[in-house]
Amino acid sequence: MKGKMIFVGKLLALLAVALLAGCTVVPGSYHSPTPGWFIDETEMAQGKPLPEVVKVHAIGTAILGQKSMHPEEKPVPQELQLSDVEYDYTVGPGDVLQIIVWDHPELTIPAGGERSSAESGNWVHNDGTIFYPYVGIIKVAGLRVTEIRDMITDRLSKYIEDPQVDVSVAAFRHKKIYITGEVKTPGLYPVTNVPTRLIDAIGEAGGLTSEADWSSVVLTRAGKDYRLSLRDIYQYGNTNQNVLLKPDDVLNVNPVTDAKVFVLGEVGSAASLQMGRNGLTLAEAIAENGGFDQQQSDASGVFVFRKAPDGADHGIDIYQLNAKDAAALVLADSFELQERDIVYVTAAPLVRWNRVLRLLLPSMTTLLLGVRAEESLSE
Repeated sequence: MKGKMIFVGKLLALLAVALLAGCTVVPGSYHSPTPGWFIDETEMAQGKPLPEVVKVHAIGTAILGQKSMHPEEKPVPQELQLSDVEYDYTVGPGDVLQIIVWDHPELTIPAGGERSSAESGNWVHNDGTIFYPYVGIIKVAGLRVTEIRDMITDRLSKYIEDPQVDVSVAAFRHKKIYITGEVKTPGLYPVTNVPTRLIDAIGEAGGLTSEADWSSVVLTRAGKDYRLSLRDIYQYGNTNQNVLLKPDDVLNVNPVTDAKVFVLGEVGSAASLQMGRNGLTLAEAIAENGGFDQQQSDASGVFVFRKAPDGADHGIDIYQLNAKDAAALVLADSFELQERDIVYVTAAPLVRWNRVLRLLLPSMTTLLLGVRAEESLSE
């Protein structure tokens, strides 16, 4: 029986040595930023092993001179980069045209004191046509006003010598954009002959409400969503975000309550935080959750986990801050978080070891009690 006790003692000693050697892989939710860190294959999702899709970045002094790390500052997709020069309004059903033939008032429908140009003009019918004296029925849908003017001038020239014709749109009713979400007056807004950009559309809708997330405006075009940022336009002067809108575009301004980050690990209280309209820095996120737990945390292991941008050669970006030097907290205040970031503060090595012991002690105690009980029965 004494031999059994010696064997159990040796077994426990071997377990302790093994656990000390592998303390970075034992339970305790610790992340190692170096390649080869422990992965349980039974917990892997389908696809590449997790280390192959992770890229680690150190949060260093280089970020001090950067104004922001928001993804909205990257160039907008090529299909959104439209110039005003390329813009020209084409007429469609529902629009009202005002046609004037100079020196021939009988051919011009006057706008009286009780009728506006929109009420007295030529309505474009559902089949895309209008009727005009001497010209007859003409197809105008899909044409620019200059093309319509040339067509009417050519046909009137058979009856009038050198006719002077002017064509304009008195009422824009065919093409619209849709503005929803956190704006003061959501609804349908007409597309006119004046190019409408993001800022113009938000202004027409009365501006943003107090609950709007000005860094999260979703443009839906032809079934595809694009994320735009008014914050980048107003605060950082990134005019690339002020895109030219097209008919049937849908703008949705998200509420600020949807923008959250998650703070986990050895902090005062793990929780999700709303970013607010002005964003959130790493230092703010940690401070709002009670700061580091001085006895439990490892200040060299402050991580920010972020999904990599579309098209990147990896899936996850991990940003590491070594906050053992208090001056490094200035870096944390310069590091701006993005929506859905996960901030994680690791546990100190001794704390991880103590947690392992707490898991193993019940099993060790049971084993020793069993051996002692067997020894007592044998006596």
